[in-house]
Amino acid sequence: MSESVKSNRGSYILPLAIVSILFFVIGFGIGISGFLTPFLQDAFKLSTSQSYLVTAAIFSAFVIFGAPAGVIIKKVGYKKGMVLAFFVMALGMVLFIPSSNQLSFPLFLLALFVGGIGNTLLQASVNPYVTIIGPKESAAMRMSLMGIMNKSAWWLSSLFLGLFMDLKNVKLDDIIFPFYIVTAILVGLGIFMIFAPLPEVKAEGEEESGEENAELTAKTSVFQFPHLLLGVLALFIYVGVETLPMVSVIGYAKAVFVDSSVNFDSFSIYVPLGLIAGYLFGVIMIPKYLSQTTALKIFSWIGVFSALLLIFLPGEFGIYTMALIGFANSLMWPAIWPLAIADLGKFTKTGASLLVMGIVGGAVIPLVFGFIIDLVKSTEVITVANYKSAFWVYIPCYFYILFFAVKGYKIRK
Repeated sequence: MSESVKSNRGSYILPLAIVSILFFVIGFGIGISGFLTPFLQDAFKLSTSQSYLVTAAIFSAFVIFGAPAGVIIKKVGYKKGMVLAFFVMALGMVLFIPSSNQLSFPLFLLALFVGGIGNTLLQASVNPYVTIIGPKESAAMRMSLMGIMNKSAWWLSSLFLGLFMDLKNVKLDDIIFPFYIVTAILVGLGIFMIFAPLPEVKAEGEEESGEENAELTAKTSVFQFPHLLLGVLALFIYVGVETLPMVSVIGYAKAVFVDSSVNFDSFSIYVPLGLIAGYLFGVIMIPKYLSQTTALKIFSWIGVFSALLLIFLPGEFGIYTMALIGFANSLMWPAIWPLAIADLGKFTKTGASLLVMGIVGGAVIPLVFGFIIDLVKSTEVITVANYKSAFWVYIPCYFYILFFAVKGYKIRK
């Protein structure tokens, strides 16, 4: 940690509290998009292939704008990057309004993409900031706190929308007023961030030179850090296995409890509950009782174990292991990020942008899961056995994350 950070070590609680608001906003935006996307698919009468454009518009922003986000943050710093991100996200939100007025699907995709650009810039700013702002051995604990803020905003977003519309009978006209409010909130937060007491921070070695840092100063490209590149792949895989149970749990429940009066929507709470329980575990245990590397190893094994339970237990019991998978996933982002970004020095901001690009795994791995189901199913109705065959995708994913926790983060040459 550089001197600029060390001097603020005793007072990073206030900046961390401010940044927690940003993680809440990220979760709130994801919650709103998650709720509105299926509804808007019906409203625009999209085909199956067109519905994939919705996911592509959201996640393509991370890939396309990931590198430019790193360049911007390198020039203006983390704080100004966060400010700019809020204004870009506000633009994306306000574009939903004409898309609903004009029933324009292309404009809807543009709104998602612009919002994704803002989200990319915000993710590339806040995640390394949280890693750098305090002692690096407790970075996973701070990221766990941010995760609690992020996930708690998911369900609050639906409560917010419920103040303005009937969630069981949404009309296009109903979304206009709440999106004006969300736009105003984002603009207000952007203005607040301009004046917020958020110190600019530097990663360890970012401004150092001399013999003690000769190896780092000899580096000419961010691609000369194998542990970072392995970390990008680990984050890519992680976001995929975090997204997969959330998008598959209701479908699996319908396959398990076919011809039943079970409330299938109730199963959607299992994964977020597991995530939040894991975040709380991280806040309590890291670094006092567990290092973030040890936590990542343990939770990778929990992921393997819970995936095997999901595969081999009868469906009516295995469905509940989705909560255990959520628990396993919880500490992976908080642990992978600081391990992958460690010792990058002047390449820290660029490295953060590469890690953000890894978020596209949330689109790719669920598509692979769906492809496996289509490959193995023999009837139009997807069966429990079909799901179990596709759930094997978890196993190599968790073993790769385990490899990164044991060896990958140590590979520096």
